[in-house]
Amino acid sequence: MENSAALAFGPFAVVALRDVEIRMRDGVVLATDLYLPRAPDGEARRWPCILERTPYDKGGTAGSDVTAASDAPMSKPAIARWFASHGYAMAMQDCRGRYASGGEFTKYLNEGEDGVDTVAWLAEQDWSNGWVLTQGLSYCAHAQTALGSFAPAALFAQFVDSGGFSNAYQGGIRQGGAFELKQATWALKHALLSPATAADPVRARALRAQDMRAWFARMPWRRGDSPVSAAPEYEEYLFDQWERADFGDYWKQRALCGERHYDGYADVPMVHMSSWYDPYVRTAIDNYLGLSRRKRAPVHLIMGPWTHGRRSQTHAGDVDFGPDASFDRAFGMSYFELRRRWYDHLFDARKPNPLDRGRVSVFVMGGGPGDRDARGRLRHGGRWLHADRWPLPDTRERAWYLHAPGGLDPRSSRDERASRWFDYDPAHPVPTLGGTVTSADTVMLPGAYDQREAPQFFGADGSGRDLGERPDVISFRSAPLTRPVEVIGAIRACLYLSSDCPDTDITIKLIDEYPPGDGNPEGFAMNLTDGILRVRYRESWERPSLLEPGQVVEITVEAFATANLFAIGHRIRLDVSSSNYPHFDLNPNTGGALVGWKTSRIARNTLHLDRSHRSRLILPVRTAPRSRD
Repeated sequence: MENSAALAFGPFAVVALRDVEIRMRDGVVLATDLYLPRAPDGEARRWPCILERTPYDKGGTAGSDVTAASDAPMSKPAIARWFASHGYAMAMQDCRGRYASGGEFTKYLNEGEDGVDTVAWLAEQDWSNGWVLTQGLSYCAHAQTALGSFAPAALFAQFVDSGGFSNAYQGGIRQGGAFELKQATWALKHALLSPATAADPVRARALRAQDMRAWFARMPWRRGDSPVSAAPEYEEYLFDQWERADFGDYWKQRALCGERHYDGYADVPMVHMSSWYDPYVRTAIDNYLGLSRRKRAPVHLIMGPWTHGRRSQTHAGDVDFGPDASFDRAFGMSYFELRRRWYDHLFDARKPNPLDRGRVSVFVMGGGPGDRDARGRLRHGGRWLHADRWPLPDTRERAWYLHAPGGLDPRSSRDERASRWFDYDPAHPVPTLGGTVTSADTVMLPGAYDQREAPQFFGADGSGRDLGERPDVISFRSAPLTRPVEVIGAIRACLYLSSDCPDTDITIKLIDEYPPGDGNPEGFAMNLTDGILRVRYRESWERPSLLEPGQVVEITVEAFATANLFAIGHRIRLDVSSSNYPHFDLNPNTGGALVGWKTSRIARNTLHLDRSHRSRLILPVRTAPRSRD
């Protein structure tokens, strides 16, 4: 393993050119730092170019740019110099309206055209060999797929890490019709870092004075009455995303809905990478599926057990997955080195391919001792699997039926009548305890946690009670398992529901429930994945339909994919409720406006669980014996 501060530099000297101006088609100038290799003999050469476009400061440092050997992050200039020393020109560019670049920032929507123009400019330079590779994490991944959908002629390969919207309406901005409130915390943080704020002390003071926890305690918000009102351009795009609740033309744009443009997407080698506790699980998997089926060039999928961008860690939240969990151990080299060696292989097939174990690499959580490590984290364990397709071979869907007493069983109910109900009050939502969140550490913690209302979680009562004991949550548990159950893939619940309100939300959460034992006297309820459905969208994302009071409807609630081995003695648990806040915005249950509402109702929501209404959890179960891995 290399130390991130001591990666072995290559044979080439590097010349850095700061704030090179690249003009876009509309005249806006984007600032770009270029790092160019220089051959030892002084001979003029042409180099392939790696492009990273970022709203986070091309000269800054990201906390995720570390290795397993060292948690000291490398700066963007240091990373660029390292790639350039190995024979790749490197272009680091501030996105439109961010840091040194001109124009006005509108989140996501300018990145396709700006990316295409930048790729064309780079390919035409006298130091370029005409090929451009793209890389980057999160927003930088979104920027990559936005330009990739235009298939620019000079694009050679892409390494898309934790982002690159397949469909932002179903992951990253909205999910199941609900709005992801990490967009609001991101907006405040980056409005503070915008050029307009740097130039306006009054605006800066107003933004710094905002207390996001206090804002989340006083929903709803409105335009002009939000934590980002002092930065009108940030408030504008935030509410544009929030108020556009139906899946209309806004959501079908290239930058937000890559799946509608797969046919015309660039046919180049790609890696799509994410992690089980990341907002972009569905994005990475859908992009892999949609593009690998259409393209001749190799497309890879990597899914680890991490939170957003924390690929060199072995833990997520309060759970550790063992020494093999890091990216570095999985591939025998750092993230920096793997990308470089993969690029080298693409240009020269005689060089080894660091991704030769299969097109799909996924980490299956579970199988560890279940005690606590020195830092108090649950030792859940896990292992990597490598294959050539997704879903993995030998994976089949299995139904587990919900029973009124709280059971979860492969056998369906024989009861003539059976149901369970709960009341959902928007004034007292179920708190978010971990999961697939990012950009919101002041109010939401990502990762795996015991599902108890501990004081560290926003909105929790601090009592330490299990969420399943709340009156607005219904938990369904299997019997203690007598043999392991390996679940790998996307999760969904098919439920029969009625409500006394015209609209409501239904949430699901899949949990690996540990039995009481040493270090866990009350057990440990480990969240794996969750999902939500705004019920007005049960039939169509484009054309909502309200409920009739008491009407029984069948709904499907989808959760992101996961990969977990439920061990002997554990229980498979499904929690059903109507809120997961502040991960998702609140449904007022009125059937009216979903933003800026003035009134709300308490919804009595009933799950129907009898022989005529076979509510069930669908799990993708892998049946291959361990010896075949």
